Amino acid sequence: MSTWRPGRDRHAVRHPASPPVRGTTTPDSTVVVVGGGIAGLAAATGLAERGVRVVLLEACETLGGRVRAWPLDLPDGQRGTMSRGFHAFFRQYYNLRALLRRADPDLSRLVPVADYPLQLAPSAGGPPVVDSFAAVPRTPPWNLVGFVAKSPTFSVRDLSGVDVKEALGLLTVAFPRTYTDLDGVSAAEALDRLNFPHSARHLALEVFARSFFADPREFSAGELVAMFHTYFVGSAEGLLFDVPSDDYDTALWAPLGQYLAHLGVEVRTSTRALGLTDTADGVEVATTSGTVTADAVVLALDTRALQSLVADAAWLGDPDWRDRVHALGSAPPFGVGRRWYGGCLPALGAFLGTSGYGPLDNVSRLDAFEDGAARWSAQTGGSVVEVHGYALTDTSPGTRDRLWHEAARVHPVLGRTPVVAEQWLVADDCPLVDTSPWERRPTVRTPDPRVVLAGDLVRCDWPVALMERAATTGWQAANELLSGFGKRGHDLWSPPLEGLLGRRSSRA
Repeated sequence: MSTWRPGRDRHAVRHPASPPVRGTTTPDSTVVVVGGGIAGLAAATGLAERGVRVVLLEACETLGGRVRAWPLDLPDGQRGTMSRGFHAFFRQYYNLRALLRRADPDLSRLVPVADYPLQLAPSAGGPPVVDSFAAVPRTPPWNLVGFVAKSPTFSVRDLSGVDVKEALGLLTVAFPRTYTDLDGVSAAEALDRLNFPHSARHLALEVFARSFFADPREFSAGELVAMFHTYFVGSAEGLLFDVPSDDYDTALWAPLGQYLAHLGVEVRTSTRALGLTDTADGVEVATTSGTVTADAVVLALDTRALQSLVADAAWLGDPDWRDRVHALGSAPPFGVGRRWYGGCLPALGAFLGTSGYGPLDNVSRLDAFEDGAARWSAQTGGSVVEVHGYALTDTSPGTRDRLWHEAARVHPVLGRTPVVAEQWLVADDCPLVDTSPWERRPTVRTPDPRVVLAGDLVRCDWPVALMERAATTGWQAANELLSGFGKRGHDLWSPPLEGLLGRRSSRA
């Protein structure tokens, strides 16, 4: 029996691919994958590696979906890039990392960030409070002990007020049951039940709920508990993470696109899917560059784009399934500001999460880790800085200015350094993982076996989320179709499905 693991956690779970359906081998199958984000790229990779002909459609000019990057011209005549904001590639993202290894076998294009600091704004004239995870052990339960011992916002005295019974629930989780157990409960309510210390709530709400671009009063408690489990109390991978060594397109998606092209995948960027038609020859996909007829289709889209295609394809699914797709929501808008400063800012770390600074959720200095930004910095003596605001209630230019004002409260040098160029982006196309019943969320399978879904809006019964849920459901979508084509799928991995105490009781 193999002892290989995708990371350092010896309790990580392997999920073997389902065996192919006997007698259904179809060697010349064609699949259209609609969406070139992480989910679509994973699905296309999984299918193409098993000999399926794949046509990949992406509406934007570059791959990566909501984690894409694109070039732009700066006022100084040099080239820069823009993206939808900073993303952390955690070590628990086993299936996303498996995807990236296709074009980068040793993951050399991911570089570790030394710390994951979180700064709470000062109160009553005192100094800001900073929590750090750099020196905290990664293996439970020692990470809990180490964090409480070192954290300025979560002390041993704070533990005395926590509801012990509710807290033990974090150590006895079992997925997917835990998701359904917390139907109708918000993340904010879950912390109220715990009697979570007010001084430490920013750790839970800012790190987890707002990373889903959601208001904690609307965000699912099941997802919050799953993230506690995945990143802290149930996994030995820790809370530190890696970032790409260059912009997302250069470091990740362009090389993966080349890998797919080598497998024979027809990658069509700047091509939008307009509609789906059920024909005698298969599913016809109308696009902005013509039509493609396929044996099957993977819909790896954001919420509104998926709903639009489904609404126009009256033949697809039964009324209940269509209602479930229609009920999906989108998270509030988020904003990303990027500035090219005319001065070097080495005192700024690579990343800082913030709480209590108005709409500001994090500040990152891109020239600390992105090669392209570092080259611009070396040539000009400047720095490239990004701010991010989640779950915005106001998307006017005033919010952009407020983000930078708050960033200057965190790093006063930003208010004294000239700005060479600036970009501002607002979007509202992330899925809302709300308190609605878990079982009602659409899964990879649809009522029509020729059509499957993928993406972070899709229900996955394992404790995975965000980019990892997108990658996981992309692989699962490929596996679902491969099984029907009589081909073997791909084994997948997840963090443990049970909490620390649950594992011990199951071994007893």
